[in-house]
Amino acid sequence: MSPRTGSGSSTAARVIAVVADIMAFIIILWILMYLLDANRANDLVQFVQESAHWLAGWSYDLFTFDEAWARVVAGYGLAAVVYLFIGHAVAGRVRRF
Repeated sequence: MSPRTGSGSSTAARVIAVVADIMAFIIILWILMYLLDANRANDLVQFVQESAHWLAGWSYDLFTFDEAWARVVAGYGLAAVVYLFIGHAVAGRVRRF
């Protein structure tokens, strides 16, 4: 029986964690752009908004605060936290194998 090096699972774990980080980064970037009233006619802002909307489609309209900024922060922020938590939890499990 050959010893396990774990390099394959370590690489997979890193990829999972990085993907989760990128997803959360895009969502957090949109939250910041929204709060700072970024120009929505700008192509980069539109791309970030559409990407964040796609990533957080399940949570962005989950809360019904009166203030629009609170809905954006809570709805999109929840998605970012979930992606980070689940992504890093899965990466930790993969790393152990």
